[in-house]
Amino acid sequence: MRKRVVSMWFPNLPSDRVARGGAIVADDTRPFVVTHHAQNTDRIYCLNGAAAAQGLHRDMGFSDARAYCPDLQSCPADPVADARFLRMLARWSKRYCPWVGLDGIDGLLLNIAGSAHLFGGEDAMLDDMRARLLRAGLKGRVAVADTRGAAWALTHFGRGSPGEDIARLPVAALRLDAKTDAALQRLGLRKISDLTALPRATIARRFGPDVVLRLDQAMGARDEDISPLKDAPNYGVRMTLPDPIGLSGDVMAGTARLLDRLCAKLKDQDMGARKLQLHLRRVDQGAQVVELRLAAPMRDAGRILPLFERGVGAVDAGYGIDQIRLIAVQVEHLPKAQITYGAATRSDGVDDLITRIGNRIGLDNIHRFLPADSHIPERSFQIAAAAYSRSEGAWVALRPRPLHLFAPEPIAGAGARPPQNFRWRRMALTVGHATGPERIAPEWWLPDENWRSGLRDYWKVDTVQGRRLWLYYTPQNPGWFVQGEFA
Repeated sequence: MRKRVVSMWFPNLPSDRVARGGAIVADDTRPFVVTHHAQNTDRIYCLNGAAAAQGLHRDMGFSDARAYCPDLQSCPADPVADARFLRMLARWSKRYCPWVGLDGIDGLLLNIAGSAHLFGGEDAMLDDMRARLLRAGLKGRVAVADTRGAAWALTHFGRGSPGEDIARLPVAALRLDAKTDAALQRLGLRKISDLTALPRATIARRFGPDVVLRLDQAMGARDEDISPLKDAPNYGVRMTLPDPIGLSGDVMAGTARLLDRLCAKLKDQDMGARKLQLHLRRVDQGAQVVELRLAAPMRDAGRILPLFERGVGAVDAGYGIDQIRLIAVQVEHLPKAQITYGAATRSDGVDDLITRIGNRIGLDNIHRFLPADSHIPERSFQIAAAAYSRSEGAWVALRPRPLHLFAPEPIAGAGARPPQNFRWRRMALTVGHATGPERIAPEWWLPDENWRSGLRDYWKVDTVQGRRLWLYYTPQNPGWFVQGEFA
């Protein structure tokens, strides 16, 4: 079977991706560019047709471009998002053939040998590709040839006419570097046909073996492979039972066997499961789904299995279950780590507890306090979901802080020292011992209505009645407040 290669080239991939996202309204009438920082200035990385019509070009300084086009829209480049978008296009291209590979950062290669007849021939297939790309808002060029090098040359330098001969194309279509291309141009070798007319030994001696290699690859004298993209790993296992089962113990036994296989897959890929689904198919074609969300990525079957007990116990088996399927719906990277037994036990126990509680009330409803980089009491901590954050270890504080912190509550008092007697929350309290003051200044760079009164002098007060309070005094606007209580 003759090899046929389709080359897809997306010259405006970054700008097309941003325009499709809808963050910026950009069409053929509104100039738009994607910029990146190079050579100590912002330069044009990609541009649409309207910007090119204004005389803008790639690597042009962004400030110069704004001078030419005052209504120019811009967006910073995101190479990671562009690569992810190109891989998405590669998955879409598998509707035409299973052998799809990447071609640099803006192209795709498809080996369509044996699949063109499914679409009515090569011409019909290419027309369908162009139509679908146009409807998706992508300006892509598509060409087919016997070799990878010839297909690339036609998409980048061809006119798009059927049966076009690459011998008429410039020598740059051989994927040569700029220095070699300029040297060939100076000698009058402007087209590929001019290069093929010379003896091979002369080409290799004057310009090196790379030019001969690229020429042979384009003409088919040397084969050039296409490296296909690997399919994403499937984190799912299943078991079909010869006889239906209905007892929770039998379902848990089957789940244990599936967990061993699934965790082995996860370990091979250095991944951990965050969300699992157990699908139980009944003989009446009904289905029961047990979902388990984990507080941390796991691949330990012994720890995960007991967490399924509550969900499996609530399953209605009906007339019996004849198939069990376990899927890791959400996975995260979990590299191998060298840890001590004690540390692993403490961390694993907390994660398992969070998982058990979270599957009842929701993982997002379980929070933990994390230290924050601020000396303001109200901003010295942050609240985060316990399942999606890690504890930061011991809290570091120069002075002891109260166990309970609440909004400031005013009390009667005069002077810079705590009042000897005062009333707080309908209680008459007498100061037995006071420690302080600890002066805390407001963070002037952050607007905060609660700190508009200026400095605060904090005191730790032990009352005769046994309450241990955290009081502060405001020198600029004299007044006393209670903001916390120690254990």
